[in-house]
Parts: sequence; C-alpha cells; structure tokens
Amino acid sequence: MSYDVAIIGAGPAGSAAAYRLADAGARVLLLDKATFPRDKPCGGGVTGRAARLLPFSIEPVVEDVADRLECGLRYRQRITRQARAPLAYMTQRRRLDHFLLQQAADAGAEVRQGETADARELDARIVIGADGCNGASAKQLGLADRVAHGVALEANYPYERRYAGAMVLEIAVIRGGYGWIFPKGDHINVGVGGNGEEAPKLRAELRRMCEEYGIDPDAAQETRGYRLPMRLPGTRLARGTTAVIGDAAGLVDPLSGDGMYEAFYSAKLVAEAALEVLAGRAENLDPYQAGVERRIAPLTRAGWSAKRAFERFPRTTYALARLPVTFRALAKLLEGDLPHPAAARGGELAAIRAIYAVSRAAAAAAGTTGSRSAASS
Repeated sequence: MSYDVAIIGAGPAGSAAAYRLADAGARVLLLDKATFPRDKPCGGGVTGRAARLLPFSIEPVVEDVADRLECGLRYRQRITRQARAPLAYMTQRRRLDHFLLQQAADAGAEVRQGETADARELDARIVIGADGCNGASAKQLGLADRVAHGVALEANYPYERRYAGAMVLEIAVIRGGYGWIFPKGDHINVGVGGNGEEAPKLRAELRRMCEEYGIDPDAAQETRGYRLPMRLPGTRLARGTTAVIGDAAGLVDPLSGDGMYEAFYSAKLVAEAALEVLAGRAENLDPYQAGVERRIAPLTRAGWSAKRAFERFPRTTYALARLPVTFRALAKLLEGDLPHPAAARGGELAAIRAIYAVSRAAAAAAGTTGSRSAASS
C-alpha cells in the first residue's frame, strides 16, 4: 500500500505530526522500532507553551503541575518564584509517548510498532524522520548533518512531597548546563546535564546534587545517560519531499536542553507543509524549513546566547536572571505568552537585553582567549 506520508519514529514529534496529518485526511504510516508503552530518558516536563501547541489535552498523563521555580547557583543564592500559571506539566515519557501514539492511531494513522525501515525505501509521497538523535533517518535522507551534542544523566528516587508543584534548578553545577529535580506521581526525577565534554563528571555531580538536597543518592533507580542534539545555524532540515523533525533535526533548546516544545512545533510546521504538497499547492517541504527559521530559530539563538553568558559569567548572569522582572519574562516564555525573548517589553525587555550584553561580552572574551592561545601555540 502506498501512503501519503510515512513517519519514522513515534516519539512526541512523530506522533504529533501523524495526528495532524491523519486528522486532516492524509494516509499516514507511523513506524517505531519499539513496542509501546516504552520509556525514554527525559526529565519529563512539558512546558505550558509546548502543551499549547497540541490540538488535544495531555491532562490524562499529567502527574504533577509545576507553578513554582526554586533555583540556585552552584548550591548557593537560592530563590523561589511563584508563577501565575503552570510553568510545566510533569509526566513520564512511557506514559506521554504512548498517549500521543494512541491519539495518532485514533485519528486514523496506521501504526506499526516493533518495526522500522530505511527512510529512502518507503512507499510514500512524503517521508519524515522523527527517530531521535540516535536514529538513522537523518543520515539516510542527508539532513541535519550539523548538530552539536550535550549530555545528561538522570535517575528516579523515592517520592518526597516537598517537591510537589516545583521545578528545582541548580545553575552551572555542570559547565553549559544545570541540575534539576522534577516531581512525578510516585517518585522524583533528579538529573544533571551540560556540554558534551562534561560527560565524565556527570555521575559525581548527580550524586552531589542529591546530597545537597538531602536525597539518598544510593536510592537511585533507572539511572541512564543520554545525548542532547542541538542544531547549528543553517543546518538543512528538508529536501524535496523529505524532512526531519524534533530531536532527529537537532531541535533542542541549547540552554534548557528541552526539546518538547520544538518537537511539537516542528510537527505542526511539517504537517502544514506536507498538506500543501498533498493538495498540489506546493512542490516540496521548503516552507517547513522556512518555518523553522522563522518560528523556532529565534528561540534557539536566544538559548545559545544565554548559555554562553551562564558559562562565562555565571554569577553576573544569575544576578540578572534572579530578578523578579526577569522571572516574569521567563514565566511568559514557558507559559507560551511570549514567542521569544526579544518580544518582551518594558522592564522585562531591559532585563533580557542585559543578559544579551553579558553574552556578547562572553563571546568577546572567548575570542580574545582564543587569539592569545593561537598566538602562543
């Protein structure tokens, strides 16, 4: 049987795209090598802005709702900020991904579990790779070949009620990243993540994160590490009637390491572009690439800027980030009321610009250091 669209990978991006396309009447094949429900290493937080992108509610799989941010800088200068709306919905990937897959199937997509295929050999007018950063579809399609990688390590620990309703973040415990504590229904998820070269330090830093917060590090269960793909500017995500989305496209925020928003947004953008092709109003998926550059890339650039600032000048950047006016802008971003940081206004915009200024100083300092190193070598 020939399909309008074949999608490899039934994670959040793949299932969301399959739902949109099948719901619009397309003949959709959705493949995944795993059998669901299956788990994936991930903090399991779905921001308010990410949840808004779905055409249905994820309430059936939400285990906690975080509307409070508890934050520190290397286990000092801790602050608590209360948001007016949910910052993130806490779930588990084994539940969320299965739920999304079921939505796609209910919309009419043909789902094949425990099966995969070469993206170049599928009998479909349009082929979409959504099999994550470790999948083969991007390479097979010759797409997303310029991607940097961060790393993370997480584990689950016995539930502690004190973390209910909270997102706990410890900034700069790992270069280029942070540590976290996220509450779930019957446990808490604790993790650390940062730049790729920090991988050898992750296990020790995860243990310290637990010790600093009074969590027994030896109670860890399901400890697992994973890579975080981060697309570099100009990376091609579509060619002809093929495309990659979500983690397969490297669409992960460089600062937060979160890819759920980008997964759902890229699914929406590629579905819109695919439907235009199927209707005969477009010849290719280039509009998807343009949509990513217009809608997602500004957030990615902002993430790289903030990441650079926290890496080079963590205390200065944290001093700006902890200001109430900065938190208001952050809350609006996470809730979906602000499309990207540069869209802020008034004092919120001034605070964002101050962080950008630190980022520019960090870039200049890095360039100076590089020049000196080159001159001395």
